[in-house]
Amino acid sequence: MELRQLRYFVAVAEELHFGRAAERMMIVQSAVSQQVSRLERELGVALFDRTPRRVRLTEAGAAFLPAAREVLAAERRALAAVDRFVAARGTVLRIGTSRGMGERLEKVLEALARQEPGTRVELVSAMPAERLRRVAAGEWDAAFVRGVLEAPEGVRQVPVWQDELVVALPAGHPAARADTLELSALADLPLCLTGRRNNPPLVDLVERACADAGFTPVPGPAHSSLQDTLAALAAGAHGWTVVYAAAARQLRTGRIAFRPVGAAGLSLPTVMAVPASGTERLRPLLDACAEVARNDLDP
Repeated sequence: MELRQLRYFVAVAEELHFGRAAERMMIVQSAVSQQVSRLERELGVALFDRTPRRVRLTEAGAAFLPAAREVLAAERRALAAVDRFVAARGTVLRIGTSRGMGERLEKVLEALARQEPGTRVELVSAMPAERLRRVAAGEWDAAFVRGVLEAPEGVRQVPVWQDELVVALPAGHPAARADTLELSALADLPLCLTGRRNNPPLVDLVERACADAGFTPVPGPAHSSLQDTLAALAAGAHGWTVVYAAAARQLRTGRIAFRPVGAAGLSLPTVMAVPASGTERLRPLLDACAEVARNDLDP
């Protein structure tokens, strides 16, 4: 029995859906299904009753769930004990990151290393709401979060910069010929975007911008990952998506066109979620973010 099997089991038990559990764990659904099936074989019982329409816990699964959670809680306590030991010897910052930060994240880490050479940084990833939860629980020191999300009690959100979004579409599409484009030119193209439950601020921003442009976007195929979406667009698939400009600058390909949107553009605020008190040790990190934001404004 492996800890990752328990993590996948708990995720499916809480979501009651293998696909949503995979999105939450940021892995492919087949990996979740495979590891849960392996765990069931090792235990000799079925943990889930699976039908084409639903997934639910069996009696054995319901009995196993509290114990699995306790094992994972013990793992977190053990990791926290090691973190406390390491922290006594030097500063370690556990920082939650967002996808598509591109060179901005590199610049923040470079600025932090200049200011605090003895600081060691551990970068960790999760869905936005999970990032906020982990900061609130004291598991992480801070986390980058885009958009306006309700923060748990004990978490303060410090604005750091605006993240511009650009449209990604096949380079051969007529709309890609312009240096900038109006969203109305994409009205007939399917929009390939993550589900709202994964990223409410992003989805709301794009749908609101489309509404302001006078159309409702055509739903694209089921979203798997940005990497897969970009690969499909590069191969000439009919559709479009949005990408953070900082990430687009690192995605060099002649098959996809990245274009800013009109005069108003598209952007989301990025904040640093930190504990509401006792944040003095995070001052160098916040200063590094401020330095990067200032450099963004330089001509």
